[in-house]
Amino acid sequence: MPEAITPEPLTGPVLELAKLRAGLAAGLTVEQSARLQGADEAALTADATSFASELSAANPAPQAPRAGGARGPDVQGTAGTVAGGAARYRQRVGLDENGNRPEPKPLPTDGRNPFVENRATWSHR
Repeated sequence: MPEAITPEPLTGPVLELAKLRAGLAAGLTVEQSARLQGADEAALTADATSFASELSAANPAPQAPRAGGARGPDVQGTAGTVAGGAARYRQRVGLDENGNRPEPKPLPTDGRNPFVENRATWSHR
């Protein structure tokens, strides 16, 4: 009867390298890979896959908020179209429907120079 060949337990730097390989293959970080337990590559690989599945089940990836607001199918109405974008641009920069700026309001003047500073004059005698 042939004897079953048992793998020799890994030790030292070879064990650390095997932990790192198994952990990175399972999607773990270097710090998480250092925590793996096992004496041979098969045990380390099994531990890494079970640890990675536990982490993903316990901490699902949060949905990150979209930068810049809603886009594409998230936008309702005409805001996602070219015409809607042009209307929003005209509104933001103060243009009318024809793309013209409104007439500026006249400055109130009462016959005086508006740029003269009001200050007392002193005579130096």
